[in-house]
Amino acid sequence: MEFEEVVMRRKMTRSFSSEPLDLETIENLVYLAERSPTAGNTRGVTWLFLNGPEETRVYWEHSTTEKWRESSPRWPGLSRVPAILICLVSPAAYVQRYGETDKASSGLGPPPGGGGEAAWPIPYWFSDAGAATMAVLLAATNENLGACFLGNFRGERALLKDLAIPCEWRVFGAVLIGHADGADRRSTSLKRPRTAMIRTVEVGKVIGKV
Repeated sequence: MEFEEVVMRRKMTRSFSSEPLDLETIENLVYLAERSPTAGNTRGVTWLFLNGPEETRVYWEHSTTEKWRESSPRWPGLSRVPAILICLVSPAAYVQRYGETDKASSGLGPPPGGGGEAAWPIPYWFSDAGAATMAVLLAATNENLGACFLGNFRGERALLKDLAIPCEWRVFGAVLIGHADGADRRSTSLKRPRTAMIRTVEVGKVIGKV
């Protein structure tokens, strides 16, 4: 596809078929995500691939509740997804990187020279994870796959423990990837009006609404 078409076609898919994906497809998505921006070339974002119902079950058990699974009309469509990519970030990697000679003046490195993780007003590990996640979503669209991003709301520590991930890592969120089954429900969020954008930019003017 042309890039503009990929961007315009990208949407959140919340109802999947159980048709499996091959490993090569997933590896290609992650390969493209690794081309996304990474502050200081830290590369503190990584991906964990859960493949098939036995592996994805672990994610669902910790990130959702039984009550939600019993009551949500979206659960059947989401539960069939064959592949989940969990986006993991390492705050410690960024703190360490910004303590190195060429970044130490930022004050964002480890003590005593820097303020550590608490000193970061906008943590680069989350902005890098967001950029990498968008790359995966666009790459999935380019492959004519459905994809959906789910944030980290609950069960993070238990999930990391079950998956044997070191405690220095944080879960940014998860990207569900598979074939759309055509039974998706239109999100009520789509009723919200789009913010009008200023098309011509002059010095001192804001683009969009604040």
